Amino acid sequence: MGKRGTDEKQEPIWIEAARLATPAGHPFYERLNRLLSKRGFDAFAESACESFYSSTGRPGLAPGVYFRALLVGYFEGIDSERGIAWRTADSLALRSFLGFELAQSTPDHSTISRTRRLIDVETHRKVFLWVLGMLAEEGLMKGNTVSVDGTTLEANAALRSIVRRDSGQGYDDFLKDLAKESGIETPTREQLAKLDRKRKKKGSNDDWKNPHDPDAQITKMKDGRTHLAHKAEHAVDLETGAVLAVTLQPATAGDTNTLHETLTQCGEHIREVAAEIDNRAEQMNAEGPAELVLDKGYHSNDVLVILKEVEVRSYCSEPDRGRRNWKGKQEEKAAVYQNRRRIRGERGKRLLRQRGELVERSFAHMYETGGMRRTHLRCHDNIIKRLLIHAGAFNLGLVMRKLLGKGTPRGFQGSLKAIVYVIQLLCRALTVSISGQQRQPELQTVTLRQSVTPYRVPLLCLNLGAPFFKFCSTSGC
Repeated sequence: MGKRGTDEKQEPIWIEAARLATPAGHPFYERLNRLLSKRGFDAFAESACESFYSSTGRPGLAPGVYFRALLVGYFEGIDSERGIAWRTADSLALRSFLGFELAQSTPDHSTISRTRRLIDVETHRKVFLWVLGMLAEEGLMKGNTVSVDGTTLEANAALRSIVRRDSGQGYDDFLKDLAKESGIETPTREQLAKLDRKRKKKGSNDDWKNPHDPDAQITKMKDGRTHLAHKAEHAVDLETGAVLAVTLQPATAGDTNTLHETLTQCGEHIREVAAEIDNRAEQMNAEGPAELVLDKGYHSNDVLVILKEVEVRSYCSEPDRGRRNWKGKQEEKAAVYQNRRRIRGERGKRLLRQRGELVERSFAHMYETGGMRRTHLRCHDNIIKRLLIHAGAFNLGLVMRKLLGKGTPRGFQGSLKAIVYVIQLLCRALTVSISGQQRQPELQTVTLRQSVTPYRVPLLCLNLGAPFFKFCSTSGC
């Protein structure tokens, strides 16, 4: 039995190219890279970011590489830029996706962060619109029936760091002053906690703020915890599931107050994409959404009246408010009753079911498996940049699902097409290894990913092919 030596190894000065590990690209990322290259993504990104780069000074991170790194954050479920940098440096498949060879260093987290701060929000929005244009050309964007909903994102700030807006005093110091005013000169921790429990409206955002993230607000999360948070709002196409717009709002802002901005951005995006692709998209509503599906948090007289004025049919769940007095409110009454009639019909019930399925699915993919439920960035401008590319990656997953049947690298694992693609890669590696051995007969082995010798490659192909042929014979394909 061989043992690993304890002596330190001396790295050789020269390494033969045939002995280097071949970066084995992931089938999903290779297909995604071909899709982006075919559509000219790198040329588009460089032209959009041209004003942020200079011909002098240290070379910066290429725009195509930067946006691909953020796409990796969604597909791999990585929440922080530091985690993205570590993952891309560690994985040969992601190195290949970003376009880095083995001898090149991948960007560290400070380079990614500096590039994000350099490029403004509108440029990130252009990339999001570019992806929407791809969706429209593939027939995955209709823009006729849209649903809007919001969710809370945990801020990268702690409640114990909040200070008074008027004096900048910390929370503990404020409690000690209250204790002294009540006659307790040297209060204990238990006395401060008891005093704090008796106070009303102790977490008012009008009185407190976080000095490190002024945009974060104290709010109750979905799981019942009180935390500093932000509110993300999605506009989703109910016919395809595509995210048409994403906005970032104050966490305590009501749904009826934030709907206008999200719906306006959704209409602008639809019109811009329709003008960009001209007549190449089939059955796309170029004028903006004609139907809007909402939950009961958006139900109000003003919202329904405005939607009626702009000729958008509303399907908004109505909360139980009891018997209402409509005296002097004939316009509001007409809007509410028309909405009530629509949601009680078969089409209205079906759309409300789709809203619960497709909108919540976008939240689950972007914030749960996508890793953005807790933001590692501060201030709305920084967070919305990441959210826009995150939503763009979600939409790219829809295109990949149409082309491959799977929308994420994890979903691609174990599929029939993945097995066939791996066999093709191994056969290609076998061809390269044999040709390399013919050029250099003195080399006895060719390193692929785990030092696979030439005579073992066909055996590995047969081992992978046996389950494949067994599956085909049992399934009748």
